[in-house]
Amino acid sequence: MSCSESRQSPSLTDEDRVEELKLGRIKHGGWITFPFIAGNMMGLGFVFNGVNSNLIVYLIQQFSVKSIDATQIVNIVNGCTNLAPVAGAIIADSYFGCFTVVFIATTVSMLGMLLLILLATIRSLQPSSCQSGSNTRCESASATQFAVLYAALALLAIGVGGTRFNTATMGANQFHKAKDRNMYFNWFFFTMYIAFIAGSTVIVYVDDNVSWGWGYGICLVANAISLALFLTGRRYYRHVEAEGSPFTRLLCVVLAAVRKRKVTVPSGGEGYYQGDRKLAKSRYRQQTSSFSFFNRAATMVEGDIDETGSIAKPWRLCTVEQVEDLKALIRIFPVWSTSIFLSTPIAIQSNLTVLQALSMDRQLSPHFSVPAGSFTTIVLLASAIALAILDLFLYPSWQKLASHYPTPLQRVGLGHIVNILGMMGFAVVESRRLDVVHSHHLEVVPSSVAPMSAFWLVPPLILVGVGEALHFPGQVAMYYQEFPTALHSTASAMVALLIGIGFYLSAAITDLIRRLTAWLPNDINSGRLDNVYWMLAVLGAFNFGYFLLCAKLYKYQNAPKEETELSCSI
Repeated sequence: MSCSESRQSPSLTDEDRVEELKLGRIKHGGWITFPFIAGNMMGLGFVFNGVNSNLIVYLIQQFSVKSIDATQIVNIVNGCTNLAPVAGAIIADSYFGCFTVVFIATTVSMLGMLLLILLATIRSLQPSSCQSGSNTRCESASATQFAVLYAALALLAIGVGGTRFNTATMGANQFHKAKDRNMYFNWFFFTMYIAFIAGSTVIVYVDDNVSWGWGYGICLVANAISLALFLTGRRYYRHVEAEGSPFTRLLCVVLAAVRKRKVTVPSGGEGYYQGDRKLAKSRYRQQTSSFSFFNRAATMVEGDIDETGSIAKPWRLCTVEQVEDLKALIRIFPVWSTSIFLSTPIAIQSNLTVLQALSMDRQLSPHFSVPAGSFTTIVLLASAIALAILDLFLYPSWQKLASHYPTPLQRVGLGHIVNILGMMGFAVVESRRLDVVHSHHLEVVPSSVAPMSAFWLVPPLILVGVGEALHFPGQVAMYYQEFPTALHSTASAMVALLIGIGFYLSAAITDLIRRLTAWLPNDINSGRLDNVYWMLAVLGAFNFGYFLLCAKLYKYQNAPKEETELSCSI
């Protein structure tokens, strides 16, 4: 089978979908599907964030792992769980479709929760208990115990990989208009953050005050409910079938262009292969002059086409659509790359904030202390509130004043700025905390708690949350809009890829800082965590300059007309 034939049928444009709807050929989809799709995502978000928010504390308290080592383990786990959605999206796009992948992944995540329950309740799977403050060296977990833990986390990663952004794509596929999809992405992220908040508070509280077994048991029940809800909505979904591997089609363009590198590119459009002759001319793609080397892949020479008009020599001729799809990915790559370091500071901050909270006064009342793992909830709560305010008030006001909805790049750019301000805020708070530590000579007392309220962390956490409300939905909307139709699931998962790379980079940067400086000892009271945050703010500022350059040069390919007429700069 040739790469052009791997696709079953031409993709429908928005106009085609509207026409199909008018003719009654599309009978499902719309907002009626939102509760079922969002319900699945909320359940899995509640489960994973409930486990992940307290994972550092679990490793330190239950597995006797050193604090900075625990953050490194969590960074790697988060990297895996954010790269897994990319694999899940590719499988959905190429082979099984979103529905099947989401169903299988939700089931697999239940197996992961069962393993975590066994780990928390069976004594032989747990390391020996260690008294806090004891001079006796704590016994670390065995290889078998770590193997069970990592197996459980791997199964959860598969669950996240198959669901998180495939549900985003599946939901977007239910709508015809770009405006509805933009609204859907905003509310998708809103419900996702609400699920994260619930997991970070309910499960963390149960873990700390009841038992780890009960906390994980609640997660298992939530997982089962999310699966049942997702299956209940099956009759309402619009199912978009997988069209064969889109990556094979893109590879075909590269190989065909290389093989025809000596072929002269025609000046007009007549010499290019458009595909099926039955395809209406109104659906023909216009060949662009940018990256003209790849135009050779669609250039017809003698022997390329048989008497039926089909490709006679697979891997030597591609359609104009295939060529333009590859060009679209090349054009968007620089803009996408700017968000890699946007995710890295967030990854570093998310774990270091827990260590800061553990070293500060978390007492909310004489009888209640906020768990350190729950402080990341502030980011989620700020994001959820900001998303609602942006969608209901600020974006409509922007549209009235500027006569257009804010473009994805404008939203992402604002997210860059707010995130830099957040890193600066963390640096200021940490400088103040270290002043308190030194004034009380607490740096000589291992793991001592500074007499400073942990709620000073709230303002910078809010800034990070508002930044996420701007740049994450903006990125998903942009990639879904600009990526080829056959790569819509992969497009939605590009944010997960960014976050995954960010967590891996955060682990590498943290390790580099530990090797080259004394800023990150295991006891942060003896370090200079504030310098780490100032470094992240400075690097973020340089990255923002790179983003402005890429945004200025980028031109939207599939945006509504009013957006294509606007400058892409902030």
